[in-house]
Amino acid sequence: MRTPPDWLVALSWVSLGVAFACAGWILYDTYGRGRRQRMRVMEAVWPVTALYFGPVAVAAYHAFGRPGAARRPPWASTALGVSHCGAGCTLGDVIAGFAVFAVGAEIAGHSLFAEYAGDFTLALLLGIAFQYFAIAPMRGLSPRAGLVAAAKADVLSLTAFEIGLFAWMALQYFVVFPAPHHVSPDSPVYWAGMQLGMIAGFFTSWPVNVWLIRRGIKEAM
Repeated sequence: MRTPPDWLVALSWVSLGVAFACAGWILYDTYGRGRRQRMRVMEAVWPVTALYFGPVAVAAYHAFGRPGAARRPPWASTALGVSHCGAGCTLGDVIAGFAVFAVGAEIAGHSLFAEYAGDFTLALLLGIAFQYFAIAPMRGLSPRAGLVAAAKADVLSLTAFEIGLFAWMALQYFVVFPAPHHVSPDSPVYWAGMQLGMIAGFFTSWPVNVWLIRRGIKEAM
C-alpha cells in the first residue's frame, strides 16, 4: 500500500470520531452527572482508554468502572491495571508523535526511532505519575516511597505495553506504508493505526500485569 486510499481515510475519521465521542461520554458521566471515581486518577484513565478502545471502553466502564457498578469479575482488576499503564503510554504517544513531527526529528535516518525514544520517555514519566497517584494514597506512602513503589509497579508493565505498540508502529512504518509514503501525525490514518497499536500493547502487557498483581507489586484496582 502506498498513499492511503480514500476509503481508509474516511474509515479512520469514523474510528477517531467514535473514540472521541466515547471519551466525551465518560467525561460527561463523570463530571456532568457527578459520578466521581473513588480513585481520582481513574477519571483520566477511563476517557484515555476510550481513545483507543472506543465502545469497548464504554461497555467496560458501565460494567465495572462506574461508581456503583456491579461487582467486578476477577479479570477486571487486570484489565484496569493494564488500562492504567496504557493511559500513560497513550498520552506519551500523542505528545511525542506530534513533537517529533513538528521538529522533524530523526534517529539513524528514521522518524520512527525518534518516536520510539520520545514515546517511551514520556510514557515512563506519565505512567509513574499515574501509578503514584494510585499507590501512594492507597498505601499512605511518603512521596519518595510512593515514587519507588510506582516505578516498581509500572516499568515492567509499561515496557510490555510498548513492545506491542512499537511492533505495530514498525509494521505500519516499514511494511504497510513504507518510504517514501509514511503516514505522519497530520493524517487520521496514522492515529487510527495508533489505536490498533494501543490495543496490541494492551494485550502484550496483560501477562505482566497478572504477575505484578499476584506478587503484590501492583495494586489490584
